[in-house]
Amino acid sequence: MSTTIAQHAADLQAGRTSSTGLVEAALERIHAPAGEGARAFTRVYDASARAEARASDELRAAGLARSPVDGLPISIKDLFDVAGETTLAGSVARQGEPAATADAPVVKRLRAAGAVIVGRTNMTEFAFSGLGINPHYGTPLNAWDRASGRIPGGSSSGAAVSVADGMAVAGVGSDTGGSVRIPAALCGLVGFKPTARRVPLRGALPLSASLDSIGPIASSVACCAQLDAILSGRNLAPAAATLRGLRLAVPLTLALDGMDDHVARSFRAALARLSAAGALVQELELPAFARLATINAKGGLTAAEAWWWHKELIAEAAGRYDPRVVSRILRGKEISAADYLDLQQARVAWIAEVQAAIEGFDALVLPTVPVVAPTVAELSASDDAYFRANGLILRNPSLINFLDGCALSMPCHEPGTAPVGFMVAAPALADRRVLSLGLAMESVLQPR
Repeated sequence: MSTTIAQHAADLQAGRTSSTGLVEAALERIHAPAGEGARAFTRVYDASARAEARASDELRAAGLARSPVDGLPISIKDLFDVAGETTLAGSVARQGEPAATADAPVVKRLRAAGAVIVGRTNMTEFAFSGLGINPHYGTPLNAWDRASGRIPGGSSSGAAVSVADGMAVAGVGSDTGGSVRIPAALCGLVGFKPTARRVPLRGALPLSASLDSIGPIASSVACCAQLDAILSGRNLAPAAATLRGLRLAVPLTLALDGMDDHVARSFRAALARLSAAGALVQELELPAFARLATINAKGGLTAAEAWWWHKELIAEAAGRYDPRVVSRILRGKEISAADYLDLQQARVAWIAEVQAAIEGFDALVLPTVPVVAPTVAELSASDDAYFRANGLILRNPSLINFLDGCALSMPCHEPGTAPVGFMVAAPALADRRVLSLGLAMESVLQPR
């Protein structure tokens, strides 16, 4: 396991390391010629990161530590505004657009907490895919089985690779249909998707205003909880729950379909370990899950809301978009106002049905992604393979976005095998409960 935020903070406090040293090591990894830094980052803040690290060391020497992340190298996804820069969101279509006049609120909160922002991370163009493939800036490769060239997951691809490769202690991404949890799952990390309204979305280039959320990717649940406290402005990380007596629902409808053998074995083994620890695991039919594809048959809220935001840019620069992204946005052009209002009403009814079905359970548990990471080559070679994999990989996480819920993905595979994510999810504003459950489950799911 990588060094956690708490361990780094303890080492800084004891003088065993320095922010300057940590940031220099991160920058060295980013710029390593044989590494993934050139594909994981779209912009690196060498000078400002070094200055922020020196300032953090000076404050700490004076007895001041602003938060657990003070002095630690953190990456931010390329869709957050940084004052004086044009937010490109992994695209070239916005080159030449006006620069942001202020930092996004989440960037301001990170800076106020003393985080050293080392750079902007690469992503699927405009966050519209769960695979992480980017034809403009390259695709950072998954740290697992790098020789085969496997996808990192998306859309927060560079965020996950920056953490997996030690180029940042944590990364901040966005999640509209799994874009934090998918790369966390495929790269063997922890990712947290909060209730959407809990973290301010201002200054983040939108994909779907109804579904977007902002969350961290890091090496442990505690790291994600500490970052969530900063991003949400709550300033209080939760304590671990007790596993004995917890009621966990495993949705049989849709969520377990299409699992490959490795994911199926890892997920079932994780359930067995939780049961042995005293949790009550119960399988549950959720017919609403099977209807979501029909509800979203015309492209759903994402296509409708993405088209509204992109329509003028597409009119000017459609040829500069990734064809696999613009084709999905263009589906929103055919969604009428009546269709859109029908979608919103269907969502309200769907949420009520799911919440009624899971009432009395502490959380839903399901595989984050039903398959291990495929290779970039096989998905780049075929539109059919690309869109089939994209739909399968987005399927489970997007259920929770449509629910307006919160969810945590954490590793549950045996060490040395392909990463598999175990998702713990609950309805809106159950964030502290989900993080508490994750803290309790983490050591059980990945015995070391």
